[in-house]
Amino acid sequence: VQLQAYGGGLVQPGGSLRLSCAASENIFSVSTMGWYRRAPGKRSELVAAITSSGFITYADSGKGRFTISRDNAKNTVYLQMNGLKPEDTAVYYCNAPIRCLSGRYYSGDYWGQGTQVTVSS
Repeated sequence: VQLQAYGGGLVQPGGSLRLSCAASENIFSVSTMGWYRRAPGKRSELVAAITSSGFITYADSGKGRFTISRDNAKNTVYLQMNGLKPEDTAVYYCNAPIRCLSGRYYSGDYWGQGTQVTVSS
């Protein structure tokens, strides 16, 4: 199983980026996919997740600014990030299969290679 993430970069505050993660077909169609991020000196946090049927959850930090989506035909999940803030600076990782148990989310075994997002003027 492979996850290939890309789309990060340097952007000014208020700018936008779209992250993409291409997954092996054998995991994409049945898995909840999502994005985690890890900022320097901080723990990893779930940014957003989307189930195979399209149910979506967002961390409070991204609500109203981030949009996760998936294209089943392309085995790809996207994270559109608008209104970026310096505190969004982190390495973003694609992950699957994310599990939700009793309202808590747990990362899966497969990770993309990480893509750096830097928000700075």
